[in-house]
Amino acid sequence: MTSKSDDNVISLDRARSRRALTEKGFSALSVPEKIETLRTLPAKRQMDLILADPLGRGLVGVIPPQELYLLVKEIGETDAMGLWELASPEQRSFILDLELWEKWSFSPAKAYEWLNYLLEAGESVVVEQLPHLDLELLLLMLEREISVGGGIGELASDEERTADYDHTFDNIYFITFKKSDHARAIGTFLDIVFRSDRELYLGLMEGIKGELETELEELAYRFRAGRLADFGFPELDDALALYARLDPASFAVAGEKRLAAGTGSASHLPAPGGNDSFLQRVLARAGSEELDQELTYLVNNALVADGEALHDREAMEQVFQRVHGYLNIALEYLADGSEERGAEIIRTEYLRRLFQLGFSIVMPLRSRAERVSSDDYATGKALRGLKALPPRYYRAFDPEGTDGYREFRGLADVKRSEEFLATVEGA
Repeated sequence: MTSKSDDNVISLDRARSRRALTEKGFSALSVPEKIETLRTLPAKRQMDLILADPLGRGLVGVIPPQELYLLVKEIGETDAMGLWELASPEQRSFILDLELWEKWSFSPAKAYEWLNYLLEAGESVVVEQLPHLDLELLLLMLEREISVGGGIGELASDEERTADYDHTFDNIYFITFKKSDHARAIGTFLDIVFRSDRELYLGLMEGIKGELETELEELAYRFRAGRLADFGFPELDDALALYARLDPASFAVAGEKRLAAGTGSASHLPAPGGNDSFLQRVLARAGSEELDQELTYLVNNALVADGEALHDREAMEQVFQRVHGYLNIALEYLADGSEERGAEIIRTEYLRRLFQLGFSIVMPLRSRAERVSSDDYATGKALRGLKALPPRYYRAFDPEGTDGYREFRGLADVKRSEEFLATVEGA
């Protein structure tokens, strides 16, 4: 039996070993060992080891799509181009499903940006990806970029052939680019489609001539929602229900839970707050594959509900912090410091309800903050954080006294904010 100090020494040795790991040493590891090692390293180091590995493409292919997406976002899309090239078509489709939409709406600007990333990866990657892109999505991407004239069965006159259009690939369809600064990229993409998949090209030309944008967007959204559901991402309406309020005073642990199938596979998501929080210690006691999957699904709910967090690494980190904090607050509230009791709770109570309980413990601070004001800088800034939705904790209350905000991490934050509000209310 090893002591806690022995475990710390072993962990330190492992950390030193991973830092000293050479590219050759990494390549000699088995795939599961490589994945485990990568998860302990900074994002840029992960990418360098993957790209240097002779079997890098196969290695990228076994990384869960959500982990790969987070890795790309942390490194930055342009700098992570090597990973984008090695990704499987399914992984790329997952990334596009997250990137090309703002809540319910398709984003043409994001579509053009990621079309360029696809082109930068090379023609072979574009050809590989085409069968994995819905026709409706491609039409949405192109209908604001080009207009199309002519068509099959339409006899084009000499006047039409010499009309003021920008390009034709076949003297049947005549293309005009709506945005001159996008013409080169869009033209390159269409040229690849024309040469590699003539049937798809014809479908795009006819579709742009006749489809209604609103109908296209609705269909494309449905297909996207179905794919994301397979990875444990709910629809937006369901995700927003995560923030339903509960009554902490009458909250009772359910006693048992049954997880429905189809909530997505577990991914190795960041665990903000380190390993010394009450939540992390409880998870270490009660950890299981089912619990990991449930936690992943909860994080996905929070990401979808936030909206912006699906596209911005800093916003993602904030959501991870929030999930961690609300779960931690709920467990501290219910378990009264007992890790054994905390482990029993998360085995038998849905994490979604625990998140809602934590949120409901924090939210009364907002109602109290809305009723007071102050001309003092620090007091006013603390109040602005508490008035946010969801409330934010003013970091000047921490021992370091740093300006700015963070998510609530535990009951101590709630109590400190309550004491602050009591002082302001009594002034």
